Amino acid sequence: MLGDVLLIKRHHRLAAKTLVGIIMDLNIDRPVIAISGESGSGKSELSNTIGRLFKSMGKKAKAITTDDFYLTLPAERTAQRVKKGIAEAVGPQEYNWDAIYQVVDDFRMKRKSTFPCVDLLNDQVDTLTTDFSKIDILLFEGLYSIKNEKADLRILIDIPYTLTKLAQLKRGKEPMDPTRLEILKAEHKAVGKIKPVADILITETYKVKRVRV
Repeated sequence: MLGDVLLIKRHHRLAAKTLVGIIMDLNIDRPVIAISGESGSGKSELSNTIGRLFKSMGKKAKAITTDDFYLTLPAERTAQRVKKGIAEAVGPQEYNWDAIYQVVDDFRMKRKSTFPCVDLLNDQVDTLTTDFSKIDILLFEGLYSIKNEKADLRILIDIPYTLTKLAQLKRGKEPMDPTRLEILKAEHKAVGKIKPVADILITETYKVKRVRV
């Protein structure tokens, strides 16, 4: 997202270093990595740090947020959720998964790809074009990224919103009003439902815990 705020700290760097080693050990050509976590858990910071570590190794990683693939515009999303009922509306079904999978296919085929990019400053959706022939690793980060069936590794930052409110307030992306709190609770429930597909969990202390790799 354009205009997003990153607060990269030591624990992000330490976890990223471990994860880069795990990704390299997969021995997969052009891997697709998915990183999920609740709002304020550090998804963007972690993916950015992983990308920078790969760059230092001579490899290029592209980080894309799946939150750019919502079916509704940012300015309209809250109102639509309230209208439909927040508990029922919030979840992975809000993403345009066909568009996400098209990006994965373009990456694996080394094609140019065009996809949405949310401009938070101006509250609009722009488009971004990337030449994937020059990219070695694709990183998807977002609330429900690990639901990506085409990902080679699924990482969940297992920190609930109740422990990340301070981070959210510092970033100032959205006002913390009763409606927002209800949305966060619904997101917490939705992320919990997809937790079983995670290959790796990042704990509250940002330790890397292997589940299936």
